[in-house]
Amino acid sequence: MNKKYLPSALILYLNYFIHGIGCSILSQQLVKELLAEQWGTGDVMKVTAVAAALGLGRLISLPFAGPLSDKFGRKISVLIGCASYVIFFVGIAFSPNMTVAYVAAVLGGIANSFLDTATYPAVAEIIDKYTGIATMGIKLFISVAQLLIPFFLGLCAGTSMSYLTLPLVCGVVIAVLGVLAIFAPMPKVEGVGKGESFLNNLKNAHFSVESIALILIGFTCTATFQLWLNCAQTFGKEVAGIASENVSMMQTYYSAGTLVALVVTSILITKFKQVRFLVIYPAISLVMLILVYVIKTPMICYVGAFVIGYAGAGGVLQMATAVANDLFPKIKGTLTSLVMIASSLCNYTILTAAANMTASGVITMNIVITLIGILLALFVNARYGVLLKHSEESK
Repeated sequence: MNKKYLPSALILYLNYFIHGIGCSILSQQLVKELLAEQWGTGDVMKVTAVAAALGLGRLISLPFAGPLSDKFGRKISVLIGCASYVIFFVGIAFSPNMTVAYVAAVLGGIANSFLDTATYPAVAEIIDKYTGIATMGIKLFISVAQLLIPFFLGLCAGTSMSYLTLPLVCGVVIAVLGVLAIFAPMPKVEGVGKGESFLNNLKNAHFSVESIALILIGFTCTATFQLWLNCAQTFGKEVAGIASENVSMMQTYYSAGTLVALVVTSILITKFKQVRFLVIYPAISLVMLILVYVIKTPMICYVGAFVIGYAGAGGVLQMATAVANDLFPKIKGTLTSLVMIASSLCNYTILTAAANMTASGVITMNIVITLIGILLALFVNARYGVLLKHSEESK
């Protein structure tokens, strides 16, 4: 690892601190209520429909964001991501109606795709001896940002500023980071400039039932934490009776759970097979979702936020991708893209559906989808030994 690239790595990680706020800001009950008033709609669940547009933006851009990063270099993709995020944050802060906010959110999803396809390989190229730690650092910065969101909102309230000051400040910060990225050195990597298109890779891939199951797990595990992240605070306030000034603390417990999972899971995966967690963690989430739905108290909502943060958002998607890479080494790039596309499709379709449901209905839908994910994971686990043998023979 060349020390001259460490400032570049810090810039990349700080982008994800801002991204952590960007992907969660529309799920905060206080922000949802303010935006619903600003747009002239009395239904806070309509804000969830705008949050769904983040997934649409990812769906639009993922097929070409990765090949562009490989062909023209990481820096170009980082700059596109930063510029798109500036428009997203400013657009949300000043959106006069849902249409403007929806377009801004689509650009936020595009920003996410370009940052992902540039930053994940870039930090692995910079910290090349510890690539696992390098990529886990991205999740760490996201989780810390989400942990601090309630405190940032409290700071806005304490200084009599609008809650929408937060996205505006984020827009300014990521613009500065984008300017710094222009001058930040990046490692020269062999093969950049020769990227194949996603469609060409897709045409040459040979899929099995098990690979399709892993792609579908990308959908179901995303639904578990995205439905909670975007709708649980509304459930906590409207159904469980949490006071408005306290409901944002669910975000803190959720993020704390994710941070604990980063540490604990990184230890456990050295002792147990990653594929086992595809069953265990969703099963924990399923039990917790049922308890929240049945008990309906503030305390169970806080406990649920921590548990879903741990078991739902603590790396199941990343482990599904890793298992896919282990079992299908000949199509790992394409399969990784498809898992992420399934995740983005979930963001768009499931959150769009949730926008037209009650908070209790959303919890019910989450229970059903999480159960389907467990069944898919059980199938993959049952076939794991045979698939692993085949993958080793094909190397």
